[in-house]
Amino acid sequence: MPWRQRGLSIVELLVGLALGLFIVAAGLALLASNLREHRALLLENRLMQDLRTAADVVLRDLRRAGYWSDAGSGVWRSGAGAVLANPYTTVSPVTAAANAVHFHYSRDAVENHSVDAREQFGFRLRDGVIQMLLGEGNWQALTDAGTLVVTEFRVTPMVQEVALEGFCAKPCASGALACPPRQQVRSFAVVVSGRAVSDATVVRTVQGNVRMRNDVIVGACPV
Repeated sequence: MPWRQRGLSIVELLVGLALGLFIVAAGLALLASNLREHRALLLENRLMQDLRTAADVVLRDLRRAGYWSDAGSGVWRSGAGAVLANPYTTVSPVTAAANAVHFHYSRDAVENHSVDAREQFGFRLRDGVIQMLLGEGNWQALTDAGTLVVTEFRVTPMVQEVALEGFCAKPCASGALACPPRQQVRSFAVVVSGRAVSDATVVRTVQGNVRMRNDVIVGACPV
C-alpha cells in the first residue's frame, strides 16, 4: 500500500506562520498609527482650545480699556462745570507691536476720577507663559505651563482718526496743530502662538482683532 502524507509539512507550517505574523504586524502598525493620529488630534484640539481661551480673555479685557463710569463729565454742556479728561485713556503700546499691553478702566462704585492700584490691568509674555495683571504688581499666570508653551504673544495697536471740525463754531486757524478736534478710534490685533509640552511638533496660532469701546478725543475747537 503506497504511503500518503496527511496534514501540513514543516515548510507549509512555517510559511503559514510567517504570513500570519506579517498580517498581525501590519495590523499592529495600523493600530499604532491610528493611536498616534488620535493622540495628535487630541493634543491639537486641546492646544487650540487653550490658545483660543487665552486670546478671548485678552480681547475681552482690551475691549474694556478706557472705561470711565462718569463719562458724562467729559462732555461740554451749557451751564455745567468744567469738562474733565478721562483718566483711564492711557494704553500701551501706542504705535509699535509689543509682547505686553497695559491699560486701565474704572472699577469705582463712586467715581473718583483717578487711576487706583486695583484699576491697572495688562498682559505680558514671560518664560512661555502669558501673565495677567490684576491690580498694581499682581501678576498671575493666564496659561498653564504644564500643557503648553506660548512661543509668541504680540499685540499691535491701530489708530484711526476722525476729524470733527464740523462740530466747531469757528474755523481752525491756518497751521493749527490741535485744531480741529479728532476722534481716535483705537483697536488692537492680537496674535498668540504656542506648542504642546508633550509634543513639540504640535504648534498652533490664534489671531484676533478688537476695537476699544472708549474712543479718545484729542485737540479742541478754537475759542
